[in-house]
Amino acid sequence: MSYQEKRTIVSIFTGFVILAAYCIYTLNRYNSGILTTSELKPWASTILIFIGIGIVASIVIQIVFHILLSISVAVVKKIQDESIDDEEIEKSINLEMVEDEMDKLIDLKSSQVGFFFAGIGFVAALISLVLNYSPVVMINILFISFSVGSLIEGFVQLYFYRKGIYHG
Repeated sequence: MSYQEKRTIVSIFTGFVILAAYCIYTLNRYNSGILTTSELKPWASTILIFIGIGIVASIVIQIVFHILLSISVAVVKKIQDESIDDEEIEKSINLEMVEDEMDKLIDLKSSQVGFFFAGIGFVAALISLVLNYSPVVMINILFISFSVGSLIEGFVQLYFYRKGIYHG
């Protein structure tokens, strides 16, 4: 499995955990009466908090992932050749993490698909207002659709890495 695939899986996992945590947290607070559909401010602050948590968690998890990946590459290289020096190990780590034109194209194509689904969610959120649903429903549709769009982007990246950009 390539570095890009591993990185994408870590991003998907992080996004899924954040989305699941948001859904569980808000559902529990809604069922306990702390969050109501009449007030938008508590919902907005909850979403902003989870956006912040998601950003920090993504950064920390990606840093930990890169550290663990570097360690694993170094250990594998050392096992294969005990006489290898640190400079060669560092070159191997850098080669493992290189990004080429195909990676950029896959990133572009998957971003288009992710933004498409986020855009559908945005339109659905506007339609919910037209149909006289609460603004709370609209803000949740927005947050969830953007999160799901990001997850779909990750799955599309994995698909293209497995099938190829021109055969996918």
